[in-house]
Amino acid sequence: MPRASSPDPASRRKWAAAAVLLLANFMNLIDITIVNVALPSMQEELSAPPNLIEWIVAGYTFSFALLLLPAGRMGDLYGRRRMFVAGIVIFTVASLVCGLAPSVGTLVGARVVQGMGAAIMTPQTLALVPRLFPPEQRGAAFGLFALTAGLASVTGPIVGGLLIGADLFGLTWRPIFLVNIPLGIAALVGAFLFVPRAEGDARLGTDGIGILLAGLAMLAVLVPLIEAPALGWQAWMIAPILAAIPLGWGFLHWQRRQEARDRPQLLPMRLARSGPFLTGGLLSAVLFSAAPAYFFTIALYLQSGYGLSPLQSGLTTTPFPLGVLVASATTGWFGSRWMRGRVVGGGLLFAAGFVGQGWAVMGMGAEISWLRMAPWFFLGGLGLGNIVSPLYQIALAAAGDNETGSASGAVQAIRQVGIAFGVAIMGGLFFTILGDAAQGDQAAYRAAMLGAIAYACLVALTIVATPFFAPMQMTEEG
Repeated sequence: MPRASSPDPASRRKWAAAAVLLLANFMNLIDITIVNVALPSMQEELSAPPNLIEWIVAGYTFSFALLLLPAGRMGDLYGRRRMFVAGIVIFTVASLVCGLAPSVGTLVGARVVQGMGAAIMTPQTLALVPRLFPPEQRGAAFGLFALTAGLASVTGPIVGGLLIGADLFGLTWRPIFLVNIPLGIAALVGAFLFVPRAEGDARLGTDGIGILLAGLAMLAVLVPLIEAPALGWQAWMIAPILAAIPLGWGFLHWQRRQEARDRPQLLPMRLARSGPFLTGGLLSAVLFSAAPAYFFTIALYLQSGYGLSPLQSGLTTTPFPLGVLVASATTGWFGSRWMRGRVVGGGLLFAAGFVGQGWAVMGMGAEISWLRMAPWFFLGGLGLGNIVSPLYQIALAAAGDNETGSASGAVQAIRQVGIAFGVAIMGGLFFTILGDAAQGDQAAYRAAMLGAIAYACLVALTIVATPFFAPMQMTEEG
């Protein structure tokens, strides 16, 4: 009998490289969600005041978001594998310091450095996909990144709950950081074995003023958005958000000036003027303003409203990443075809999932019915998985070979701002409607959850409507 054909070595190598990139991406994403369930344990053990406990999360978010755009450009300059490896090393060492931190001050400082490492490695993961895969296979690769995001958002609370509950060697919350050590070493070894060098071009130069202006604009937006869920909206928060407008204009004006003088640009203006790049990047931000924030609010609804443990809460939402998994298994078949239709179709599935969740919440009894919620979680995940891949393809297809790092960093920086907006808006709606309701007040938590779902439905409708008038310069029929 003839032997079944097996993938050629080059094909196996590129998928092994993709697995390394996905592992690094997963480490970053799960580290964002896993910390939330450990905050009470950290506060008790370290005797930390509430403002410093908040900065265990906020410090990571700040450094990660602020460095994404310049880190992506550094990949174009100095080589994407080199920056990817540097990011893994910084992230892994900082994780070790987090796990051994003797005080909350040390922990906050290590979290800031950990966010820096994540920001350095993350843009390189998407930027390396065009180097590894031909256009017809990039849909499958980007679909796996969507799956990684879905899995991380759900498994973070589950893994965190299991590790803290196990109290390994009496370390309470510390294993949630120490588990990154073997994962980081595996990613580092895999990077040297499988990820191509992808040399940079130092002649592109560095745009120091552009980095400063972009950083200040991001800081002005992120400070109030990250503080709002904990403090509520305060009058002082309006000033930095308004200041972000002239800072953003100043950044773009400087980039235009750099272009006119043929000088280095942090964000090449050719990308900033590209309709497909803006469509892919901004729609990605809109999409991710709903998904992570929704898991934040549904966790509060399930745990504080109905008394579920973090582990039970995470298991309740597992149909969502299963939906993303199914979508990622099929999205590769489409390649770069039918982009507009896939975004619209995915948006409709995404909308149906949230409408169904609203129906499930309105009819929920005294106990959570997993069967009542599961189909709608699955449908929402199916929609997300079908949207993410074409949006990434549309945005990154607009970039030249020496711009993919900048494009990837910009898309993910915009997405990070979208996440911050989503948590602030959806969390704000949730807590405003909830008011002073006590834990276990199911009617109040139900009303608050419906408010959050209403925002998610608005996001889904935006995703559905935008492709009908926004530019998507991709092959529509293959």
